[in-house]
Amino acid sequence: MDIVYTRRLELVPITLAMVEAVLANDRRRAARLAEASLSPHWGPDLITRAFSVSIEAVRADPAERLWGDRLLITRDGERQVVGSVIFHGRPQADGIAEVGYGVDPGVQGQGLATEGTGAAVEWALGQPGVQAVHATTFPWHRASLRVIEKLGMIQIGTREHDVLGELLVFERRR
Repeated sequence: MDIVYTRRLELVPITLAMVEAVLANDRRRAARLAEASLSPHWGPDLITRAFSVSIEAVRADPAERLWGDRLLITRDGERQVVGSVIFHGRPQADGIAEVGYGVDPGVQGQGLATEGTGAAVEWALGQPGVQAVHATTFPWHRASLRVIEKLGMIQIGTREHDVLGELLVFERRR
């Protein structure tokens, strides 16, 4: 998988080795693999939140589970991992890729989530067999809703989260 470049970011593929280093809380190894410094927010809890499936599933088929997943690394000045864009695995027969994203608290509000996620969505829509990209968020998550709106996604429905209630479902088609 290639690196995707935006004006301010490099979107670098997430590897199993990177996931393992972060899970082991081996920050030095993770930074070396990313070729960038990590914020204090990068640790085992982040991996647990980012990957809704078990780590064993990631280990069993990294190409399937890590499809499209990328670190957001700053291009200007010190190379720093400032966030990530995560797909929920390779799209199945329906051609739907589901995306999630996040940036470190210290860089929120600077448009990096929109810039990085927008590039990742464009990449996904250019892949064979991908018909649409979905994103979900809670109605109260204003920052996430702004990112989704700026990406040109439209709401296509809702679904229930087991614990937290209603999620809004958005889509951008090819």
